[in-house]
Amino acid sequence: MPEKKDYYEVLGVAKGAADEEIKKAYRKLAKQYHPDLNPDDKAAEAKFKEASEAYTVLSDADKRARYDQFGHAGVDGTGGAGGFDPSGFGVDLGDIFGSIFGGEFGGGRRRTGPARGSNLKYRMGLDFLEAAFGCEKEITITKEDLCDTCHGTGSKDGSAPKRCTTCNGTGQVSQRQQTMFGTVMTNRPCSACGGQGTVVTDPCAACSGRGRRPKKKTIKVRVPAGVDDGQSIVLQNEGEPGQKGGGYGDLYVEFHIRPHPVFTRDGFQTFCEVPVTFVQASLGAELEVPTIDGPVKYRIKEGTQTGERFTLRAKGIPRGDRNGYRGDHVFVVTVEVPKHLDAKQKELLKEFEALSGDRNYEKRKSFFDKLKEGFR
Repeated sequence: MPEKKDYYEVLGVAKGAADEEIKKAYRKLAKQYHPDLNPDDKAAEAKFKEASEAYTVLSDADKRARYDQFGHAGVDGTGGAGGFDPSGFGVDLGDIFGSIFGGEFGGGRRRTGPARGSNLKYRMGLDFLEAAFGCEKEITITKEDLCDTCHGTGSKDGSAPKRCTTCNGTGQVSQRQQTMFGTVMTNRPCSACGGQGTVVTDPCAACSGRGRRPKKKTIKVRVPAGVDDGQSIVLQNEGEPGQKGGGYGDLYVEFHIRPHPVFTRDGFQTFCEVPVTFVQASLGAELEVPTIDGPVKYRIKEGTQTGERFTLRAKGIPRGDRNGYRGDHVFVVTVEVPKHLDAKQKELLKEFEALSGDRNYEKRKSFFDKLKEGFR
């Protein structure tokens, strides 16, 4: 499968383009390449689908944010199944096409044709390192799907539902009312077919004529490297089936990251605390600093203080949509005061204290100097 083009490049706009600019760019391309204006032109049809796919992502704030962070992986999930369906992204393009072809595109009438299925949401728990480096996991969901017995028709023999004779397949019936202002015509859903426009005369026993049944499905999910808590990806066409042959909805997989005993993160930066002894901090020492890649040797300087921060470049979280980019790893030194000293250790410390002066404790000297100044 050929690699998809950048959506901003497809529409010919900059990455920071405003919503109105994106809409204007798409309107221009849609008018240029729409199949109705380019009959039997496969190249124009491909261009139109490409532009429509780009617009449906960039015109949605959530999808655009995921695309900006993770690229196509953030909105395509496993890459989708089947061809592109503009309605599959949950964006109504009627107002766009209406401005191109006139106000009757899509119309204000009730639609009785194919309707896309419902989107679903799944909450996935991830370990800290799974989220950092990405992984592949299997999930099992229970969802409404087409009945295997009647293949979604709802009829016992698998035949297509019959057109409702009450509403003549429109799903609506007109009602004439006489009011003080004259005769008024109103439309309401047809009670004979429930507004569907079709009826099942001999229902399938397996699904009671619904055409669908609850099913379990196992799906492989590729988690992009660098996902953060609360972010999600979209698996196209893994939702529920539509009505009257409409396409499947999407499955939104939302990630929730379990805490790590050592590391925390902020975006693509990772953090940890490293305890050191009083002697290591005083004399300087070579430490083994934990990172998500494993321990790294780092030498701290003589006289290191509690709370000092040190940065290891490009040892943080990888960013899946930018090849090779990683955040930094920051570790904070904590000087641990020794406990449970024996008599010999206490004696040595007292001797050390007697030999120490103000020059060995700059913060302490500065503190008392300020205190004296404050009471002067």
